[in-house]
Amino acid sequence: MNWGMIGAGVVMGIAAMGSAIGIGIAGQGAIGAWKRCYLNNKPAPFLLVVFAGAPLTQTIYGFLLMNAMSASTKITANPAFYLGLGVACGLSMCMSAIAQGKAGAAGSDALAETGKGFSQYIMVVGLCETIALFSMVFGMIAC
Repeated sequence: MNWGMIGAGVVMGIAAMGSAIGIGIAGQGAIGAWKRCYLNNKPAPFLLVVFAGAPLTQTIYGFLLMNAMSASTKITANPAFYLGLGVACGLSMCMSAIAQGKAGAAGSDALAETGKGFSQYIMVVGLCETIALFSMVFGMIAC
């Protein structure tokens, strides 16, 4: 059994779990905001889908890092390192997606209530995304 290859698989799995949790959180915020719009006879902004779907990208980053790790010629020489890399990068992507979901839920609430500030709200969502991007890139460099 090659623990390094397990690490390659784990990175995507953990990142995808974070995406699922983050989308659930952001989706709840978007649905609640739409409900309030309907109750107040206000137009429900379709733009809230952007906030709800933002945490999905961490799954893609996990997949890209998984491919880089599994293609590495060093994975059999240092399996413990690759297992640790997979777990650490997967967890950081997971937490990034969860934070992004929370920021997206808040952005949905604020945008639906005020109709203003989309660019500021999406910047915060993007900041949460940056952690996952850093994890993917630094993980690829480590491979």
